[in-house]
Amino acid sequence: MTVTHLKTAKRHAESDQADTRAAVSAMLAEIKSGGEPRVEAYARDLDHWDGPVLVDAETRRAAADRLPESLKEDIRFAHANIRRFAEAQMRTVQDCEVEILPGIAGQRQIPVSAAGCYVPGGRYSHIASALMTITTAKVAGVGHITACSPTRPGEGIPAAILFAMDLCGADAILNLGGVQGVAAMADGLYGLPRADILVGPGNQYVAEAKRILFGEIGIDMFAGPTDSMVLADETADPEIVAIDLVSQAEHGWNSPVWLATTDRALAEKVMEIVPGLIDALPEPNASSARAAWADFAEVMLCDSREAMAQIADDYAPEHLHVQAADLDWWLNRLRAYGSLFLGEETTVAYGDKASGPNHVLPTSGAARYTGGLSVHKFMKTVTWQRADRAASRRLGGATARISRVEGMEGHARAADIRLIRYAVTEPSPASAKVAG
Repeated sequence: MTVTHLKTAKRHAESDQADTRAAVSAMLAEIKSGGEPRVEAYARDLDHWDGPVLVDAETRRAAADRLPESLKEDIRFAHANIRRFAEAQMRTVQDCEVEILPGIAGQRQIPVSAAGCYVPGGRYSHIASALMTITTAKVAGVGHITACSPTRPGEGIPAAILFAMDLCGADAILNLGGVQGVAAMADGLYGLPRADILVGPGNQYVAEAKRILFGEIGIDMFAGPTDSMVLADETADPEIVAIDLVSQAEHGWNSPVWLATTDRALAEKVMEIVPGLIDALPEPNASSARAAWADFAEVMLCDSREAMAQIADDYAPEHLHVQAADLDWWLNRLRAYGSLFLGEETTVAYGDKASGPNHVLPTSGAARYTGGLSVHKFMKTVTWQRADRAASRRLGGATARISRVEGMEGHARAADIRLIRYAVTEPSPASAKVAG
């Protein structure tokens, strides 16, 4: 397989991780000791918000009243698609049991009791993130869902995000963003349950707060800058390919976009078109996309579709869009991606906003080992077992012998006492220690 780079990235995804970690650790420690007053101080200092933290029912209703009906219908449409997909996922979540010996072993699927959903709202108002996180938690059967999002001075959470949060069934909504929002949900402030899991995208500070808290509570995944790859052959439309790349580059200055193709003419046309498409964007979108294209984008010319597929597997992109012939071949061949988009009739933007599958996805190559947010992230697969006395006798001998080889005498004696109690044959000589 031969791959030629027609455009090479000057930089790779990076951040001032050490400085970010130190700052976030200090904030979390201060909030842990200072509680709600410290949260509110951060809200005043960082977001210029000194209004109520908990959003009341009247404010939720008022948010709906401020929106045009056409926007509310679009949000309801997206919510219905996302809910239907999550409900289909739930039908794959199964309890089971099996008779291994005389007796039964099994598993149960139990939703977590409380979830915290973070909805970004700084430069862009991420209505879709509210839909993706809260809806999925609700369908999974989570007992209590808290959602939070950054405020705007004098306004609070933007009305469209509030409407989406309410529509999806958030039990509580906090006028909080950043580390202080994450900490409030994790610590169970404002009389709310402590979150068992935190989900949702955010900036580097939100991502680092989730990383630090992981273990104490669950998180959906470690998130980096969003990334996207297009695989295209000679059947692809270069303008559509270019627009799809630019649409994802606008996420941020360090959001990589990659094109792998078997067609040099297409690659060259895409590289010709992209700068003009970026220039046509409003600010700050144009500046973000321009920096991402200049520093992080790559264009690769491959000698076969298998070479394109292998590049995709190696990069394990968050979003992978195939604009090539024989889509079934690609669906069956590709192995590492957060979400796959097949054909020019779909686009990553559909997945980001309204089509149904979740947009909270693994970044920075994590798609090699994990998928995106789903109902399964809110579920615990737990096991149980029951045995009759005949099974206990058979298990006891094996357990005692294995335990003694391992040097775990206490384990062996827990098996021995059952051999003695349920014996139909003489116990092993070591069992006499328990009998006395």
